[in-house]
Amino acid sequence: MTDTAPHAAEGGKQRNHDHKGHDKDKDKAKDKDGAKQVGKALRKAEHHIENLDKGPDDDIERRLERADASSKLLSSVWDESPSELLQFHPGDQLTDVDGGSTPGFPGNKAQGERFIAISSGEIARYQQLLYANGTKGSPRRMLIVLQGMDASGKGGIVRHVFSQTDPMGIHYHGFGAPTKEEQAHDYLWRVRRELPKPGWISLFDRSHYEDIVMPHIYGTFPEDVWRARYDQVNEFEHELVDSGCTVIKIFLVITKDKQKEHFLTRLSDPTKHWKFDVSDLDARARWDDYMAAWQEVFEKTSAPEAPWYLVPADNRWYSRAVVSELLRTSLRDMGLSWPPLNCDADAMRRRLDEE
Repeated sequence: MTDTAPHAAEGGKQRNHDHKGHDKDKDKAKDKDGAKQVGKALRKAEHHIENLDKGPDDDIERRLERADASSKLLSSVWDESPSELLQFHPGDQLTDVDGGSTPGFPGNKAQGERFIAISSGEIARYQQLLYANGTKGSPRRMLIVLQGMDASGKGGIVRHVFSQTDPMGIHYHGFGAPTKEEQAHDYLWRVRRELPKPGWISLFDRSHYEDIVMPHIYGTFPEDVWRARYDQVNEFEHELVDSGCTVIKIFLVITKDKQKEHFLTRLSDPTKHWKFDVSDLDARARWDDYMAAWQEVFEKTSAPEAPWYLVPADNRWYSRAVVSELLRTSLRDMGLSWPPLNCDADAMRRRLDEE
């Protein structure tokens, strides 16, 4: 009995080791299959996009249909739509989101970056369409709110996702601590000044939500004052949507370890010293308070017409891919067409020929 026990234990260890090895092999095979699937979808989308503008120039509706088909092909790289997978729903917990995960995307980093490059080109196409409609009186426009702890990658999203868009029609604004002028007005005053004009896309790096979260954590306003802002913000955003503005709210979920890694890089790299501030560490020291405050924000302000999306952001290529997908599909779903000529083309040609 005493001789067989060690052998039995060793056999158990071996079987356990074999089982783990088998699981790793299955994971590798799954990753390989996922990458293959994404690669195939990307190639199909690229081929379709290359042929978008072939055909009669005046067949506008057909070209728009092909553009929509290309966008849907591009969306097929996802196992599940980010708009469904990452949208906040009652009962969801911010602390349950794994910042290091890449849900819904079965491909690798290189494929994610390739997706972003292709998607950025299609975003530029839809953005031109939106801007053109705005010049002709359409009220359609878009507001994108980017929130997250320090070093979560908000600025990188703006640079990468909008890399191919026309600056005319894009408005970026970062909200810091209110200035004396801003403090003399209602907290939404400075926000209204930066809202998108018809045909434009506005990107907020931080937003009016800071005016709820900061007093919640630091007690800079009485509780009844900042709590009243939940209803005020909901009404404000509801009015925006009713007036033709699409509202997309994104919270980038970064882990504390990854944030520390980025902070150390900023302290070591002289070209990034400007990004670091002592207050970053003060906020980090109250991490749990921030998580609780943001949890309440999501619970009270995520609405069907203006939802919050909780996006894992340790892998920046992934968070950029998600935002690119959300933006492109939202623009596509507006169903816009090119504004028609408001005069007789033949008459205009005759005038030009008579010069």
